[in-house]
Amino acid sequence: MQSNKTIPIAGFSVTKTTSQGLAQHLLTALQIKNQVALFFANTNFIVQCRSQLHRMRDESVIVVNDGVGLDIAALLTQRSRFQENLNGTDFTPYFFNQSATPLRVFLLGGKPRVLQKAADYARHQLGQKIVGARDGYEDIQQEAKLIKAINRAKPDVMLVALGNPIQEEWILDNRHALNAGVVIGVGALFDFWAGDKSRAPVLMQRLRLEWFYRLCLEPRRLLRRYTVDIARFLLHCHKYRYSNVPARK
Repeated sequence: MQSNKTIPIAGFSVTKTTSQGLAQHLLTALQIKNQVALFFANTNFIVQCRSQLHRMRDESVIVVNDGVGLDIAALLTQRSRFQENLNGTDFTPYFFNQSATPLRVFLLGGKPRVLQKAADYARHQLGQKIVGARDGYEDIQQEAKLIKAINRAKPDVMLVALGNPIQEEWILDNRHALNAGVVIGVGALFDFWAGDKSRAPVLMQRLRLEWFYRLCLEPRRLLRRYTVDIARFLLHCHKYRYSNVPARK
């Protein structure tokens, strides 16, 4: 990557890089057949994924910053800044576009109807080769059968959209059994691709207010995330403000 520096945020080692640097790192990993797990850390991730913190200190796991909350935490607790805001919704299409040839992609998660629309979008709009898709309901329950299906498909990239912390736990539990080069936790990405959820207007995205747009659309589901969980996030940041993240394995 352009930078291999990290910024410690509430015990997590968050990589300081750019879209270009990250995409090149993933493509290189595919070429040399090194598996990589990629997670996008927003405030909800920091709160919900704490039980997986020790497993994310592996060199083959990359955690990058997603959202203004991480920027504020980096500035206040470490007097440092991230180079660029990274989120799965914007980065995933960018990553695909950086590949000289279409990538073999497997989709896991979401409702069956949403999943099919997302697969069609990735195939027709993003030009990728969809080699498999399994939903986050019945299909996810049949783990052995699911892993066999993934391995038969031999994907370059696997997108896992199960939400925090389920997608992170699933990836960390199963990634070494998977014949997949890059495994990415993508949250609500399939909903966006399927048109079931809308992105904030471009101006709100530039002002880093996309979280507020989503809260206005789904207040009952997201109110706790942007009130109670934000308070928990700040407490974790305060607790770990002087702590160094242990070296990666």
